Amino acid sequence: MRYIHQHSQWPNFTWREADLLAVLPEVRHRQGRLLGKMEGLGFRFRSEAGLVNLTSEVIQSSAIEGMVFDPASVRSSIARRMGLAVDLASPVNRDVEGAVEMMLDATQNHAAPLTADRLLGWQASLFPAGRSGVRRILVGQWRTLDMDPMQVVSGPIGRDHIRRKNIHFEAPSADRLPKEVKAFVHWFELRDATDPILRAAIAHLWFVTIHPFEDGNGRVARAIADLALARADRSTLRFYSMSTQIEAEKKQYYDRLERAQKGDLDITPWLVWFLECLGRALARAEQSLASIIQKSSTWERINAGVTVSERQRQVVNALLDGTDQEISTSRYAKLARCSLDTALRDIRSLVEAGVLVQGEGGGRSTKYELKAD
Repeated sequence: MRYIHQHSQWPNFTWREADLLAVLPEVRHRQGRLLGKMEGLGFRFRSEAGLVNLTSEVIQSSAIEGMVFDPASVRSSIARRMGLAVDLASPVNRDVEGAVEMMLDATQNHAAPLTADRLLGWQASLFPAGRSGVRRILVGQWRTLDMDPMQVVSGPIGRDHIRRKNIHFEAPSADRLPKEVKAFVHWFELRDATDPILRAAIAHLWFVTIHPFEDGNGRVARAIADLALARADRSTLRFYSMSTQIEAEKKQYYDRLERAQKGDLDITPWLVWFLECLGRALARAEQSLASIIQKSSTWERINAGVTVSERQRQVVNALLDGTDQEISTSRYAKLARCSLDTALRDIRSLVEAGVLVQGEGGGRSTKYELKAD
């Protein structure tokens, strides 16, 4: 027996409760603290935090597999689907749209049952042209017998142009897939005593081990984990990004997966690593939350003293987001898509209201920045 799925008791995973109790309560505490802080913000800023983290999740989950998406395109696609305003709409290609569609279905529709048909739809959405790069692949279907053995390999190309394969893992044969997927989705929807965060970790490993698709297994597995985490959070908005943390720890991620798949059914080391990684994702989110809280308090101060137009709101948000540290009349006109005269009038009213302060210089080179609290 070489791989975990060859074990006679597969997939009856076990773990050491004492080891998990050293990690899980702290993760749950961080989760509760973050969600509590987010609940204290207004809807607009919760939505903004959700948009930021969903954008990061889509980009980084794809980056783990070596795919690069334009952040502005991903943000634009998500914002449009969430009914949120986009400062500058960007062109969105079909690959981005498909990745966004899968992630939003996993998180915003987390209460809907996970089914085999839903999984097939997710994988198909990732490859709208039926290709992975230039290679045609099977989409919306389980992999077939002619693809066996399905191996995850690496290794340099030798002088004879043959890859010296380092086999990290070999998945179950294709004829097992209908039964394997049925068992997986049945377990995933069980309402038992398994902590939802642990369910996310187990589901991630289980699905990657089944490896039911020709391509896209990693991204679908992370979407499944996000669905489970959304259920744990009881929220359709995402306030942290697990894939962002995984991308930062990619070497350890693949190493832990490989060890688990070549081990026995005691998956404690994988669960502990997943929980610790999630804890670091939550800590990262708490740090970024500070800027969102500052943004919220700044707008409370502004709205208490002056009425701003949508153009002015857009530019002030660009300053708050750090897109621009300071702004000139010409830059304002470009961001707000207005004339220079309109930009100058808007800026003057914001200066008079105490929102902006004028920097050094004069004429067209005059710069303005947000007034400190």
